[in-house]
Amino acid sequence: MPDHLLGHLATGGGSPEALAFLERGERARRLLLLRTLFDRLNVLPTPLTPLARAWAVVKEAAEAAPDAVEQLLLAPGTGSWLGHVLRRSHGTSSGPPMWAEAGYLCALAVVAAVRAGTTADLLVPLMNSALHLPGLGRLQVPGVGPHPTVGRARVEGGEVTVDVPGDPGVAPVHCRPATVPAGTPEAAAAAGPLWLPLRTLALPASAGGGPVLLDDLDPYRDLDEPIPAERLDDAEVLAWQRLFDEALELLGARVGDDPDTADGPGRLAPAAVRVVVPWGRTTTTPPPPPFVRTSATSGDAYGAMVISRPATAIALAETLVHEFQHSKLAALLHLFELVDDDRTECHYAPWRPDPRHLTGLLHGAYAFTAVTGFWRDRLADDPGSPVAAYHFALRRLQTRVVVRTLLGSGRLTAPGRRLVGGLAATLDGWLRDPVDVAALSRARTAAALHRTEWRLRNLVHVGPSTRPRLRSCAHPWADTRTQAFAEPPAAPRTADEHLAAGDFAGAVSRYAALLAGTPDDPATFAGWIVARAALHPGRSDTRRALARPELLTAQPRGEMGAERSE
Repeated sequence: MPDHLLGHLATGGGSPEALAFLERGERARRLLLLRTLFDRLNVLPTPLTPLARAWAVVKEAAEAAPDAVEQLLLAPGTGSWLGHVLRRSHGTSSGPPMWAEAGYLCALAVVAAVRAGTTADLLVPLMNSALHLPGLGRLQVPGVGPHPTVGRARVEGGEVTVDVPGDPGVAPVHCRPATVPAGTPEAAAAAGPLWLPLRTLALPASAGGGPVLLDDLDPYRDLDEPIPAERLDDAEVLAWQRLFDEALELLGARVGDDPDTADGPGRLAPAAVRVVVPWGRTTTTPPPPPFVRTSATSGDAYGAMVISRPATAIALAETLVHEFQHSKLAALLHLFELVDDDRTECHYAPWRPDPRHLTGLLHGAYAFTAVTGFWRDRLADDPGSPVAAYHFALRRLQTRVVVRTLLGSGRLTAPGRRLVGGLAATLDGWLRDPVDVAALSRARTAAALHRTEWRLRNLVHVGPSTRPRLRSCAHPWADTRTQAFAEPPAAPRTADEHLAAGDFAGAVSRYAALLAGTPDDPATFAGWIVARAALHPGRSDTRRALARPELLTAQPRGEMGAERSE
């Protein structure tokens, strides 16, 4: 990779030229993985069309329509399938019979022939009584049971006919497969009792690129093992399109402003998103939360992201930015070793409840540098927004802590130092940006609360002369304070609200009362430690408690009560 392209990515952003380079790398990797798959599975007994013959159908389609087949090769689902089947060949994943999973290539060949307008005749896997056509939809075959079955798919003139060889009880079914735009009359008309088309989310004409798949059908749309289809109802699809439109409007307002910063950290060209996988809900009820509960990205599926739909466009826009950063970094990691990682999970990540290895820290630092830039843009759009000021201040602080950990680890390679050094330069510049004092205070408090609770939950002190060690059985915990501290409470009632409002004495008193009843609660104990440190910033004991809270035990009730009068 030319140094100037790595420099673009090292800011936390990425120019179109740099992203094109990453895509070329992903293309080469896909072809290498396919060759590896052929080598591993060429002796696999299969009732389907052999992989070599299916690949010949793909190559024939590529001669007729190279761009269409290139898109199929680079589709996120193709990458997820390849990664999963190769993990299965190593014995680190599981799923249906191996011949049926390998036969996904036969379904890809059918799609290639459809898109290219060529002919094909292939034996394909029917899974859960249907033929899945990657990137297009799902064709139900009545009379076929749920277990993997061999079907025959013939393609001619863009139409697909499927039957079951040797089973006259299964009537042939036909379809002309194509995706349909979400929420249009065409979408309703295209779906029938047998054919379920994938719906697409429309991009603005100025964005370029094709539509974004809203994939609720592909068995390889998740991060690892195949999962069943979960069809969204029409109202939920419409809700996705409305929210997606609003999120892209937020992002697009900044992309076109200044050519010198249009591809900077926190900016996202909408066409970079290939697939959105809706997670956890198929209907509009119950109402979704304002923030994203679940989001994830697989390194195998460049440009795809798994997202639980939130209620707000700003939450979706932030998540699109965040998850695409993971795709970019995964593509970089396919090209370079960025960190010499022994995979020991022992490092603090301010956005996680658990200890992380260095690669996980690197992913978090890269993603949250862009998230910081996203909130910086929102603050520029609305300088009076306490929420934007808070998130910008919080994320720049937390991300710089992780970048410092990475730079001090001694485990970064030369390209890794180039990348992380660029992130440090970006964040250091942002740390000089002025932020509303109250929002900055809440951000620092929230950062201290998370770190303190993390240490209480994940570290244990075993003796006065030894360093704390990781707990062997730390339990997952939910961070509810990061979102809760975003806005100043109008009328504080709880201990957390008094802390967020800057009433440190009131917070200490309320945390002490809570600890009198539940002295071992880490969330309450963390709040008490942070509130005391804020109330008495010059005292050495409160500074020590904040730095190494795991060295403490819950204070006797008398000592806690004494804090109330201070």
